[in-house]
Order: sequence, then structure tokens, then C-alpha cells
Amino acid sequence: MHDALFKYIEVRTGEKLTDNERDVITAVFDRKRMRKRQYFLQEGDVCRYIGFIVKGSARMFSVDEKGHEHIMRFGLESWWISDQESMINLTPSPYYIEMLEDSELLVISVPNALELRNKSRCFDLTVQALDRHQTISMQKRIHAAIGMTAEERFSDLSRTYPEFLERFPMNMIASYLGLSPETLSRIRKNGLRK
Repeated sequence: MHDALFKYIEVRTGEKLTDNERDVITAVFDRKRMRKRQYFLQEGDVCRYIGFIVKGSARMFSVDEKGHEHIMRFGLESWWISDQESMINLTPSPYYIEMLEDSELLVISVPNALELRNKSRCFDLTVQALDRHQTISMQKRIHAAIGMTAEERFSDLSRTYPEFLERFPMNMIASYLGLSPETLSRIRKNGLRK
């Protein structure tokens, strides 16, 4: 199970993990199996763990006062899940992280992740690369939300993350895009006609 994480780290950094780094990483990442609809994090809890998805999928979402869900992020194999703000500030999370399929994760506590960055150059480089990637992704997501039409957002998602359309129900895709299910259905129907 840890081999998926080792491969991820080596691809992200372009460096080979030493045997010692592999041992240290194996020692601090726990295996966790989660069932579909099980929560990795619930609203109101402080996020104390970071999860690496080996198998399965997840979504991070909030629920507004009217009971509507707003999906912030999805997660697939070789993606990380956590609530950065809650984790860094040690504040209650406004989000849920729910598994959408039966899943297998490698989980590390926040203190162990910080310590691991000091012990493993490759892990530290991985976290730096992940931070850069998340910053760029959030910037693109904000731009899409404020600068693109609904059709452009769906088209961009289809190009960037085609696997989302295969793995997640359309009502969740609509929530992720900030659209009503009816609007997404219309966009998809019009797209098929062209």
C-alpha cells in the first residue's frame, strides 16, 4: 500500500527515496480503510490528519443554512485530503470530507507530517510541490467562478478532469461548478446537439 505513496513522492520530486526514507515514511503513515459515505472529517471537528488516497474517492463540502451542499473539492487516487485552514489554525472545520467509494488511505497526523518534513528531503519537496499545485488550482477555480460562464466552467472541467465526469454523479458535478442540476443538464444537452 505504501508503494503508491513512494511512487507519488518520486514522481513529484524527480528523486529516488532512500531505504531509510521509505522506512521512516512507512512508520508514520497508517493504513486506513473507509467505507462509502464514511466521514474522514466532520463539520465542527479540528482537522488533525492528512489522508493520501490509495484507492477510492472523496469530496469536501459544506452545507448552508438551507441544507444545500457546496462541494469545494473532490479527491481521487493519489490525491490528498484535509482541511488546510482547520489544520493550520487548529480551528473547527466548516467542512465535511466524505468518502464516495469504499476507500483505502494512508493517513498521517499533522505533527508527524511536520516532523517527517525534517527527516525526509523527498517528503519536504513533495509538500512544497503540493502547496504550489494547490495554490495554482485554487487560483484557477476562483477565476472560473468569477470569470467564466456556466458553459465555459463545464467545458474547462471536462478538459481538465474528465475522470470527474466518469466517477461522480452529475448533481455533485453541478454543486462543484456552482450550478443547479437543471442548468448542468441543459448545458450537457446543448453540448450533445453541437
